[in-house]
Amino acid sequence: MTVWDRPEPPTRPVPLDRERIVAAAIALADEGGLEAVSLRKVAGRLNAGPMRLYGYIATKEELFDLMVDEVYAEILPGEAPGDWREALRVLAHRTRQAALRHAWLADLLGRRPALGPNGLAVTEATLSALDGLTDVDTVMRAVETVSAYFTGAIRREITNLRAERATGLSKHDWQRAHGPHVTRMLATGRFPSLAKVVYDGTDTDAETSFAIGLDWVLDAVAAKLTRPSA
Repeated sequence: MTVWDRPEPPTRPVPLDRERIVAAAIALADEGGLEAVSLRKVAGRLNAGPMRLYGYIATKEELFDLMVDEVYAEILPGEAPGDWREALRVLAHRTRQAALRHAWLADLLGRRPALGPNGLAVTEATLSALDGLTDVDTVMRAVETVSAYFTGAIRREITNLRAERATGLSKHDWQRAHGPHVTRMLATGRFPSLAKVVYDGTDTDAETSFAIGLDWVLDAVAAKLTRPSA
């Protein structure tokens, strides 16, 4: 029986339910990451005894599942996308935006499928936009390919943001600090391709880079999606 199927116990003596527990856990994670989340800390925020939480949630993994599903409510599109490409683009961008609001989400992306009601609704909205384009297996590979791209890109972006917070150095500050070393290494002539990128490449912000990469992946997916023959 999953956490979504298991009934909740009575709320007394302290008013308590999964919604309050999940909200408190998300607040803790937003403040300090997943390492800041424990049943004891969640209970403390709710002024409840830690053992009471086990009536609602059996393990920390269940709590993480509930937290992720709550954030999937933010990812679910408000209206049906116009076509499969827009559906996958919306999924990618809304997942990125959710991760920028809740950095801990990046640590939980790419796990086993989300089975909560919001996660299932996001999956349904995505798959329905591809329904009938080709066989089911190709549709699944398409969704998996796009998901693999945006999961990796989001994790990289969040990792860089965490590094900025930890060091106090922005991307450009870090580049300037390491510039002399890089210049010396490129001057050896051992890295001509890297030198071309450093001196001739265009610097793009994270959002632009994400959008460009996503379009390239969608172009590749489009080449595989053909309507089944009559």
